[in-house]
Amino acid sequence: MGNLYATFSFFLFTMFAMAQDYDILIKDGHVIDAKNNIDKVMDVAIKDGKIAEVSNNISQSKAKTVINAKGLYVSPGLIDIHSHNFYGTESNAYLSNGYYAVPPDGFTFRSGVTTVADAGGAGWRNFRQFKEQVIDRSKTRVLAFLNIVGSGMKGGPIEQNLSDMDARMTAMVAKQFPNDVVGVKLAHFSGFDWTPAERAAEAGRLADIPVMIDFGGSEPELSLETLFMEKLRPGDIFTHAYGHVDGRTPIVDENGKVRDYVFAAQKRGIIFDVGHGGGSFVFEQVIPAMEQGLKPNSISTDLHTGSMNGGMKDMANIMSKFLNLGMSLSEVITVSTWEPAKIIQRTDLGHISVGAVADVTVLNHRKGEFGFIDTRNTKMEGDEKVECELTIKDGKVVYDLNGISKQAWGK
Repeated sequence: MGNLYATFSFFLFTMFAMAQDYDILIKDGHVIDAKNNIDKVMDVAIKDGKIAEVSNNISQSKAKTVINAKGLYVSPGLIDIHSHNFYGTESNAYLSNGYYAVPPDGFTFRSGVTTVADAGGAGWRNFRQFKEQVIDRSKTRVLAFLNIVGSGMKGGPIEQNLSDMDARMTAMVAKQFPNDVVGVKLAHFSGFDWTPAERAAEAGRLADIPVMIDFGGSEPELSLETLFMEKLRPGDIFTHAYGHVDGRTPIVDENGKVRDYVFAAQKRGIIFDVGHGGGSFVFEQVIPAMEQGLKPNSISTDLHTGSMNGGMKDMANIMSKFLNLGMSLSEVITVSTWEPAKIIQRTDLGHISVGAVADVTVLNHRKGEFGFIDTRNTKMEGDEKVECELTIKDGKVVYDLNGISKQAWGK
């Protein structure tokens, strides 16, 4: 009798397991997916690391793990296209195998980010080290903008070396690693000279990838209008868009008006990226710009040790700032997912399509009294913010703030 009972129990268990078509089911969450034009409550099922079904009602009996997302928002995994993750222990190396870059996994999943693009930490000379040391060892999907300086973003005189700005070699390495390299980066050059921008643009053209430029540091200032209308191509990226730094013309003039050519540049296809960082986001610029309709094409952090504990904090905090500056939650999620995916030419990411990689972020949209800080330590008050509840990367739960994917103990 005991053997018969055991056999029957095993049969029931096997039949139940076979009936479970999905590994994870996210139930009753409000899905926002710009690529598929979804902005409503739906269920999302995941199987073998891929999105398996998105529909109005999926039976809980079909899934091994059911996540109750009622009252929460379900987004594609967030994409941060300006981060600094080439961490290491080399002294005087700044963001290229130095102390100021950060390991991605410690800072991504907890804010809903599943993909980062390191913005110029490595150049063509040391990209292979960056790949072996960071890209291949991280759970986070780490991509890269190659620095036009072959030695990468080591700071100081190294980044002023025109002879190390090689467009051909940069493009060659980019094409050698097409799954990892998504663009070219120019940063921190301080001379009155268009050569670095021109070589970065040439590398981008040769490799058919976008250029991200951190402009400024020139005395006298190089023309921002010339940069937008002549040096950069449609699809190239102007980062730190809402900063006001020495040696760069701010996008909002002394009368609080967005310069006409800035709107013309965005219409032309120049990408305006937030790149918040520790010194490149001021309310004096962003508030009038947003009031006049200059919204960002992409939200990014410029994450490093000098920004992570200041006004920037993380991706969710920056998204919250733009919620309080007049963007809708749908808009904020779009410029943190699908738009950056298109910008870096990785349209396999940033959406919740059946068959797509299962990178999913569950967000709590909170109402209350909150404060937000810029890089000049001035404060803006707001009444809403987003916070990451849960992050799924490649179909696996990698962060769960309140245990919504777990069973209660004792059950």
